[in-house]
Order: sequence, then structure tokens, then C-alpha cells
Amino acid sequence: MKRFFEIGGVVAGVVLIAFGAAAIVLGANGKNTIGNELKQQQIVGTPDMTPKGIAAEVTSAKLKDVGPGKAIPLPTCSVANLPINNGDRARCFAEYMKIHALEATGGYVYAQMGIYTAAPNAPKSQLMPGGGTDNTMYAAVDPTTNQPVQNGTRNVWVTETALTGALNSSYMADQMANFGMVVGVALLLSGFGFMILALGGALENEIWFFKRKVVKDASSAKAAPLGV
Repeated sequence: MKRFFEIGGVVAGVVLIAFGAAAIVLGANGKNTIGNELKQQQIVGTPDMTPKGIAAEVTSAKLKDVGPGKAIPLPTCSVANLPINNGDRARCFAEYMKIHALEATGGYVYAQMGIYTAAPNAPKSQLMPGGGTDNTMYAAVDPTTNQPVQNGTRNVWVTETALTGALNSSYMADQMANFGMVVGVALLLSGFGFMILALGGALENEIWFFKRKVVKDASSAKAAPLGV
């Protein structure tokens, strides 16, 4: 039985080591893929992408919901003039993009802006808070196509959301790759631990914390009491 457990411990250790090595390799490959994909986009942070720079812009634009203690906090990281080539920088760049989009829309988000550019005579009841209208009857018409004119400001927000979503996905994937490598290291250590315990004689017939060996010593034996 002891031999069986020793072999089982070695096998379990080998399996854990194999899985750990695979997890580290997969995590490293994933991290490299994310970095390469980001490099191909050739994204570079703009000079204002610092906490101090963006704070000045928000103050100038008078964005009511953006700033310290408000619904949309200011970024605390900095990627000014830096290439966006890893998940952390991608996440930081996405935070600044959101502020830039709010500056372009006057602080309004997607749901607050109309699909179409409103006609000059559109009634106030048909206008959205952030400008534009969803009613084609009161939309400006393109004289060339005779179709309602799309709200360009709203399209800015749509584009920003798509790009920041991709950047945030890169950040999440990068973190998952890091997690995979950490798990891989843990599996490697566990595997080596199993093998050391199995081969180092940890599995003995005498379980030391349940049994105690009795030491027989003639000198310590007591004489039997005499009958009275």
C-alpha cells in the first residue's frame, strides 16, 4: 500500500508540473499576442493624457459630471506621448478617451443625444437633452440624398464606446494572462511538493501523529507489588 501511494504521489506531482508549465506558456503567449496586437494599432497617448492636463481641460469645458467626487472620476494614470503596447496602458488610454468624448458632446452620453440632427424649426418637445432628435419629421434633411442627417456628435460617442471597449478588453485579457501564469507557478510548486513528499519517505507505516512507539527499557520497569 505504501508503494502504491508513493507512485500515486509521483504521478500527481508530474501531472501538476505539466499543467503548471502549460499554464505559464499559454499565459505568456496570450500576453505577447495582446502586446503585438496593440503595437500594430500604433496608438500613442496625446500630450494632455496626464492627471494635471486632463483636469485643466475638464475645468475649461465645465463638464458637470466629471471630476473628483463626481459620477465620472478623472484618470489617475498617465500615458502622455507613450505607445499603447500593453493592457495597463490600454486601460489608461480608454479612460482619457471617455473624457475626450464627453468634451466633444458637451458632457452628454449616448442616450441623451438624438439620432438625427434637428431641423431649425423643430419644437423643443422633440429635442433630446444633448441635442438632435429621434423623430425623422423634425430632422434636418440632406439635399443630396433626401435622407435625415445623422447626428455627428452622437456618432462621436458611438465610435469612442467601440474603441474603449476594445481597449478595455485588451486590459482584461492581459490580466487573465497574468492570472494564468500565477496559477501555473502555483501548480508547479504543488507538483514539486507532491513529488518530494512521495519520494522523501513522508508516507510511512507508522503515522507519527497517531501512534507513539513504546520504548522498552529494563531499567525503567517497576517491580510488581507484593501481596499483603
